[in-house]
Amino acid sequence: MQYRRLGNSGLIVSALSLGTMQFGQAMNVGRLDQQATNEMIKFALDRGINFIDTADVYSRGESETQVGVAIKGVREELVVATKVRLPMSDDNFNRSGATRVNIMRGVESSLRRLQTDYIDLYQIHGWDSNTPLEETLRTLDDLVRQGKVRHIGLSNYLAWQAAVALGIQKELGLEKYITAQMYYGLVGRDLEHDWLSFAEYTGMGILVWSTLAGGFLSGKYNRGNPLPTDTRFAEAGQFVPFDVEHGYQIVDVLNTVAQRHNATPARVAIAWTLSRPAISSVIIAARSLKHLDDNIMAADLKLTDEDFQALDAVSDPGTPYPKWMVRQLDQAEDPRPKVLNPERFAEGGVHDLRGTQFKT
Repeated sequence: MQYRRLGNSGLIVSALSLGTMQFGQAMNVGRLDQQATNEMIKFALDRGINFIDTADVYSRGESETQVGVAIKGVREELVVATKVRLPMSDDNFNRSGATRVNIMRGVESSLRRLQTDYIDLYQIHGWDSNTPLEETLRTLDDLVRQGKVRHIGLSNYLAWQAAVALGIQKELGLEKYITAQMYYGLVGRDLEHDWLSFAEYTGMGILVWSTLAGGFLSGKYNRGNPLPTDTRFAEAGQFVPFDVEHGYQIVDVLNTVAQRHNATPARVAIAWTLSRPAISSVIIAARSLKHLDDNIMAADLKLTDEDFQALDAVSDPGTPYPKWMVRQLDQAEDPRPKVLNPERFAEGGVHDLRGTQFKT
């Protein structure tokens, strides 16, 4: 297993993290009971995963409850993340949103269900246009000061929304978002338009959800095998849209690359995502230990330059404006040295040019 920093914090997490939407009976994406949850979490921990991601909304609390039972006795060895924002009631407006009331209620409920005194990473599950952003950010800061939350993250924000949030946090001296949980993979590379470069610049870590597009990139589906209606793909396909024909082309190349490595297409797809910049961890989830084991082996799969070139080419989403103009300007002749985020000179991969004398 590989290990990486969680965003720009000092916390170390496994490059693959265990997703938990399949735990609990209320969501049709697994419906695993407590015994299956215990077995899957133990299996993952035995293979080096130390990072578990859940959310209050997963089966309306059942997932958190089952995770809490499964990690009892080893909780201190783990990094546990959960989320708040989505509705936890069908008829109470105040049990939804990124409001102070809902966040405060949500964190207490999550702590109780997870049987823990603190949450390592507390994430806002999506932008809330009805709640003043400062209210959300001050509430999260309060939770960190109270010791109930160690770090905070966001999920499913636009890049400008995250930039505004970071700006407010810096201006007011509040705890900053360190991660962004986002959808990203070979059939969904939209994150490259803005988010990946933004994350690199700010030091935020990307936590990837559904990199296999609900199981589509497992290789089980092709033009001759119609998409079934009772699988994770059917469920995920409702909110992870992509061009299916283009997806089949990507799967064809995945199969070719997988054969070269005696691996599965799913393993190759996950390995590709792990190689991308700013990725702190890729969240994987499965209904069976067999599939989970295969996914975990992606951490040790070394793709070649030939593999990357083939996968990058077939999945290329094109370059939207203004990114293509930025790229052209960046590639133009310029005598100045290339400097990435001066505030992070001393960190790995960025040359420290302070004090250098330049010719004029």
